[in-house]
Amino acid sequence: MDIIIRPAETSDFDSVVHILNQVQALHVNWRPDIYKESKDFFSLDAFQDALDKEAFYVAESEHRIIGILELTYRHIEFPSMLTRDVIYIDTMAVDENYRGMGIGHHFFEMLKDLKKEKHFDGIELQVNAKNVAAYEMYKKCGFTEKSINMELL
Repeated sequence: MDIIIRPAETSDFDSVVHILNQVQALHVNWRPDIYKESKDFFSLDAFQDALDKEAFYVAESEHRIIGILELTYRHIEFPSMLTRDVIYIDTMAVDENYRGMGIGHHFFEMLKDLKKEKHFDGIELQVNAKNVAAYEMYKKCGFTEKSINMELL
């Protein structure tokens, strides 16, 4: 399967929302105490803003959007920490029909190139504790734990 990673375009919006809705359903299933069913949580305006910031990419195969990647470029500067510039993965998701086919690995190869091109210090993300498959993939791609989020309900 040929996979192209490219910047998203406005015409990709419906496909992006379709994949986001699949992910939302997973979150609702894992944590119904926190997440609720919603089909309108990502607006065209928010999508256009991400496009304007050059922060949204899609994986495409045979003219079909099969994965999405939303980024934030963060400059971290605190008196107690080294100053760093990181690419933060806000959202990375693959259409349920294409999971386990290496789409995430293609995204990470592109991200490594982007990090080098922009002279950033690292790539960071957060993963839902219930999403074991994603956690394992991130580990295989070289990610290590930086911190652990905890809660008391």
